Amino acid sequence: MKEIENKIIDIIDNLRPFLINDGGNIEFIKYEDDTVYIKMMGACSNCEMLDLTLKDGIEAAIREEIPSIKEVINVI
Repeated sequence: MKEIENKIIDIIDNLRPFLINDGGNIEFIKYEDDTVYIKMMGACSNCEMLDLTLKDGIEAAIREEIPSIKEVINVI
């Protein structure tokens, strides 16, 4: 479990510069039941492209490395 969590954090850390570049940020909240909980912050928290960024960007990147992940959820 901790190994998967560390891998998720590494993936998020690699994506963070792209989000910061757009005025946003991302925070890892927890990993539970094959679901990753994150918090989008800054400009990303209310961006109209949030769903696309979340599913096609963040979730796709995490699932590519860890196929057992079912979903990535943004905690508001």
